[in-house]
Amino acid sequence: MTDHTPETTQLFLTAAMPCPYLPDKQERKLFTHLTGRRASALHHLLSDNGFRRSQNLIYRPACEGCNACQSVRIVADEFEASGRFRRVIRNNDDLSVEVRPTKATSEQYDLFKRYLESRHAGGGMNQMSFVDYEYMVEDTPVQSVLVEYRLRDHPDQPLVAVALTDVMPDGLSMVYSFYDPDLAHRSLGTFLILDHISQVRSAGLGYVYLGYWVKDSPKMAYKALYRPLEVQRGTLGWCPLD
Repeated sequence: MTDHTPETTQLFLTAAMPCPYLPDKQERKLFTHLTGRRASALHHLLSDNGFRRSQNLIYRPACEGCNACQSVRIVADEFEASGRFRRVIRNNDDLSVEVRPTKATSEQYDLFKRYLESRHAGGGMNQMSFVDYEYMVEDTPVQSVLVEYRLRDHPDQPLVAVALTDVMPDGLSMVYSFYDPDLAHRSLGTFLILDHISQVRSAGLGYVYLGYWVKDSPKMAYKALYRPLEVQRGTLGWCPLD
């Protein structure tokens, strides 16, 4: 098995494609494979430099003339929940939280499909089969978990939200999350982030990695609400978001 080190890692560049976040823009990604026993160390090193994992690949945007995608992380210890966030926590205090191995189930997949059909109709992920979902969840060369959220007091304890999360030396990285689209009043997407902040604090770690923030994209701008937020600035490292 290939066993990459930072010195031997080969980086590749994708062809230009339409940007999913900003109109009239093209995106390209710099990426490499995560393999071998040093995959976790390489994952952490590249994540600390603004990369993001997808299955056994790790990538970052490398778009010509554009740097709108900024890798961000929440400083968990300094985060203070606003009144809105406290209401979200109260509205979901009847949910149970269970951290599970990265094993795909039909129950997760059914919720995943419902979420995509409601929130991302017409998107590329809508065509994913169960096998595709299984690869997304299970094809990970690093320490990852599935966090399941259920209605604790309901007789059937139905699954209402799932977060695929990477366990980092200094925190948690939220790779992908989905939830019941019929429970919009619960603001489950917000609650999942707040719960990850709580988990990081309980573990004595520092950060919740949120992936890419795009200031002018309605899909991504919400991440700036979780202050204090740090943004990866290349050679400057992680800097407070103004």
